[in-house]
Amino acid sequence: MLARALLFLVFLAMLAGAYWAGDHWAEPDDAAARVETGWHVPLQQPDRIVLTWAGDPAATQAVTWRTSVDVPSGVGQIAVSEDGPDFRDKHRSVQATTERLETDQGEAHYHSVRFTDLEPDTMYVYRVGDGAEEGGVWSEWNQFRTPKSETAPLTFLYVGDAQNELYSFWSRLVRQSYLSAPDAAFYIHAGDLVNTANRDAEWGEWLKASGWIHRMLTAVPTPGNHEYAKQETGPRTLSEHWRPQFTLPENGPDGLADTAETAYWFDIQGVRVVVLNSNREQEAQAEWLHEVLADNPNRWTVVTHHHPIFSASEGRDNPELRALWQPIYDQYGVDLVMTGHDHTYARSNLVSGASVQEGPAGTVYVVSVSGPKMYEVDREDWMVRAAERTQLFQAVTIDGDELLFSSYTARGELYDRFRLRKRPGGPNELINEIPETPERLP
Repeated sequence: MLARALLFLVFLAMLAGAYWAGDHWAEPDDAAARVETGWHVPLQQPDRIVLTWAGDPAATQAVTWRTSVDVPSGVGQIAVSEDGPDFRDKHRSVQATTERLETDQGEAHYHSVRFTDLEPDTMYVYRVGDGAEEGGVWSEWNQFRTPKSETAPLTFLYVGDAQNELYSFWSRLVRQSYLSAPDAAFYIHAGDLVNTANRDAEWGEWLKASGWIHRMLTAVPTPGNHEYAKQETGPRTLSEHWRPQFTLPENGPDGLADTAETAYWFDIQGVRVVVLNSNREQEAQAEWLHEVLADNPNRWTVVTHHHPIFSASEGRDNPELRALWQPIYDQYGVDLVMTGHDHTYARSNLVSGASVQEGPAGTVYVVSVSGPKMYEVDREDWMVRAAERTQLFQAVTIDGDELLFSSYTARGELYDRFRLRKRPGGPNELINEIPETPERLP
């Protein structure tokens, strides 16, 4: 009787479209289901609009969007924002670069423009479309503020892997993060934005989940291993969506095609931000990283890449990467390294030296996860605070000689916090402000 009852439950679940996922019933892949409804079909109306930087953040802004191939070219329009609608008569137009992308759901056009000669610390409005003033197809007017050109207080957001069930489960987190830090200047995504590199529906889910946020807040992405697609022969290749969807700095290592627009850096309000591609050409990036950090006039330096220097989950250590990149972080006094990949949360004290887990100087290393795919934490001595089965986002504020790092749950509750303070002629001081709530571990 029991066996028959279990079979009957399985049959009912199959009818409902559910399946057993190890320890829980799970719905079928949302992205796949929505393909059938035409959710991700490109239209003449611009969609998948994303702000990025390809040049100086204080003087430039890039924007990328998608249309159907019925729109042969694109145009971006920009003006200084005003309190009323009269800016519409003062805009300037910039012709887009357009490329065709063949995906698993058909063809689309991706358009990108680079707005230049912008004034620092100024709010602008922009829209994108087909360029026709009369009867044209345009996006809404969006707005953004350029950063200041000098050192000034700065806030940004950072998340680890989104990856799975993006629209269903990641949406609430990315939206809560914006509510928690509406003054953020940019948003770091530390790899594995999607699960299947060339699956168009998943990129559509990622962009629908964040809604209009990246139409107003600049995205700073780094690729994870899931942004690389398996091939029948040869190594994995970068997602065909990456370069059409993001317009990023091309100041990475010279002559390394596989890291173009995946390894880059920019300066913003007294902070140097370095994005590395931990999937490819690690030694060549190490040489380039020496150059980027040796000639660095900024007081603060933060780095992001996908694979952790210190891993938080069992069986996922990266000793070769640690041996290659951590001595450079030590040499140049990198303040903070933000990673993903391990689908857990772990944060270090000040770490200096590949074999030293705690010390008076060094870098703070963080592993975090924002999507619903979860692993178990392999608790080690270097971890000051850890968590598993918890979706998190992080807000970082840098003001003068102090950096404030706060990690929040998807509900906006503080989970971890620390401060770094610069000391003249000495190492950073780390001040832990961990809330009294217990760690989210078994």
